[in-house]
Amino acid sequence: MSASTSIYSLNKTNREIERDILSPMEKFPGKLWWFTFIINAGLMLMMLGLIGWTFVEGLGLLGINTPVSWGLYIVNFVFWVGIGHAGTLISAILYLFRQRWRTTINRAAEAMTIFAVMTAGLFPLIHVGRPWMVFFIFPYPNERGPLWVNFRSPLLWDVFAISTYFSVSLIFWYMGLVPDLANMRDRMKFEHVQGKISSFGKKLKYAFVRILSIGWVGSGKTWIHYEKMVMVLASLATPLVLSVHTVVSFDFATSVIPGWHATIFPPYFVAGAIYSGFAMVMTLMIITRKAFKLEAYISIKHLENMGIIILVTGMMVSFAYTMEFVFAAYSANAVEQYVFINRLQGPYAWAFWTMFACNVVSPHFMWSKKLRTNIVVLFIISIVVNIGMWFERFVIVITSLHRDYIPSSWEMFIPTWVDWGVLVGSFGFFFFWFLLFVRTLPSIAIAEVKMDEGHDQLAKGMGH
Repeated sequence: MSASTSIYSLNKTNREIERDILSPMEKFPGKLWWFTFIINAGLMLMMLGLIGWTFVEGLGLLGINTPVSWGLYIVNFVFWVGIGHAGTLISAILYLFRQRWRTTINRAAEAMTIFAVMTAGLFPLIHVGRPWMVFFIFPYPNERGPLWVNFRSPLLWDVFAISTYFSVSLIFWYMGLVPDLANMRDRMKFEHVQGKISSFGKKLKYAFVRILSIGWVGSGKTWIHYEKMVMVLASLATPLVLSVHTVVSFDFATSVIPGWHATIFPPYFVAGAIYSGFAMVMTLMIITRKAFKLEAYISIKHLENMGIIILVTGMMVSFAYTMEFVFAAYSANAVEQYVFINRLQGPYAWAFWTMFACNVVSPHFMWSKKLRTNIVVLFIISIVVNIGMWFERFVIVITSLHRDYIPSSWEMFIPTWVDWGVLVGSFGFFFFWFLLFVRTLPSIAIAEVKMDEGHDQLAKGMGH
């Protein structure tokens, strides 16, 4: 096989590609999908109910106290922002580097970014205590005279970083969907002419798809403009991959709290975000390929490449963990040194060693080609990594806050069942939207797969 022929060649016609990707969405959902959807919808409603209860009763329902003032909410916020990083990385950076293996996983990864950022955005909103006053943090023309938001606050930087990231990611995701929406429109138009669309639901979906496809015709001129647009959006989105989690790290690094005030936090957080994001993409892709019989499109090679990235970013995160201890040892600051001794031996040592086992030990299984091409092993490691990344945020937030400079203010943080309920409900919220996505929109970019397959067929026809 020559370099010009893709190792992901499907040997399928355009009609077969459309049938394989679109036909699962055109069928009525099966019992397994409904079972999973109802469970996640229930978890989401539970979370919303608990949030409403905290609005009525106050934040005293949570385990927060004087030193640990944000508790699990800031842990969950940083975790979900990190999950959203892999989508933009796959879509933008790998696109600019012409990595063709991204083609069949970029659509679902982009959707994952949207839903993860939506989930992350809940936590600052519900933790302010009075969410109906949240508009105070936005810099808009107002009648309050010289009273403006404090632009030196890292929390305000979060508002700008996350809102920008969400906007660009949403536009990138939607514009990538347009050719496939037009494909769906044309298939449904044929059924409509044949009189096969009779139910109100199908007619509503047809109207919905017609509007969202914004008159796409697929001409040569249209594709030229489309390619330019994708290049511009990818160029805009690429800096966001590095900047968003860098800004999130400033929430910690610009403080004077021992264990937080470190210049390594920006690259450390970015590497960790890509690490957890790719692990979540792998989890979702393994489930999606099995549920919708897309093994030909999401191949073992795709999953292996993601496993390699998990290995590389896992080693970067491991290096950052080591450097934290080295910096503390060389700082000659007794308080800073105590924070890291407390992580190893203190009351939350169980959380640190859980994080260590999940994030430092588990990715090294990816050195073996036999293991990184084993679906079961990849699935288990992807879940283990995200468990470890949640505990990483827990260790950073809780162990640094619960014992700081003054022993008289030391306090243990014990999450309440409301804390745990909101955490579990956030996963329900995320998977609720993802399940809706895979049932209503193409989870694989049909137009890009067709384009790659066309290039391969052309290369073979020219005798390469």
